[in-house]
Amino acid sequence: MRGDERLSRALSDSAPAVVPYLTAGYPDLDTFVKWLDALSEVGPAVEVGIPFSDPMADGATIQESSRLALAGGTTLEKILVTLEARESKQTPLIVMSYLNPLLAFGVERLMPRLAAAGVCALVIPDLPLEESGVVVGPTEKAGIGLVQLVTPLTDSDRLQVLCSGSQGFVYAVTMTGTTGGAVADSDAVGEYLDRVRSHSATPVLAGFGVRTREQVRTLAPHCDGVIVGSAIVERISGGGSPVDLVEELSG
Repeated sequence: MRGDERLSRALSDSAPAVVPYLTAGYPDLDTFVKWLDALSEVGPAVEVGIPFSDPMADGATIQESSRLALAGGTTLEKILVTLEARESKQTPLIVMSYLNPLLAFGVERLMPRLAAAGVCALVIPDLPLEESGVVVGPTEKAGIGLVQLVTPLTDSDRLQVLCSGSQGFVYAVTMTGTTGGAVADSDAVGEYLDRVRSHSATPVLAGFGVRTREQVRTLAPHCDGVIVGSAIVERISGGGSPVDLVEELSG
């Protein structure tokens, strides 16, 4: 079974899925992998962000975690070695990365290593679907899906194109702007997510600004799950347990 198919099944079986996000190398690689292993026990999948110097879609919290990870010496090679060394790779991983780090490393040699490390899908926020040919061949060969992002401003024609082209799941951004803000009016978001679902044959995950159990309950009837990023990073930076947060949101 391809990685993106395995991911879709895991998300569907866990609906509503609560998928935590971690910045790779934050606050350091050892702590990152500790939380990755722990979150893999409570979430149907985990999203791993590759730190980047110009994370245009990320809010202040994830930008800072990315900056600190890079300052601490985190590189894509070190992340790969860390992921490859994990004993259990059963829980699907989603990698979120901007395009430049992937190109700099070399897409052809990167994708087999990601697949061997348990990565099932890639989210590349600065790579439009029409320009994804630069990575399509290697990802297809490795069985890694390319996830497309949609927003409340995506019109129906474009929504159909993006949903049809998305593999693993569709990432439904709940607001315009960057990560970490507040989710918009619940009725409007619900209508938007219903529209996305009507176009998608794969699970739909809502992301950007999800941080409370009440939000998860409100969104759950309209999507297959949520991605929780800034709240997870904030919990770690405050010395708390992100596992506790996922269990709170899932309960």
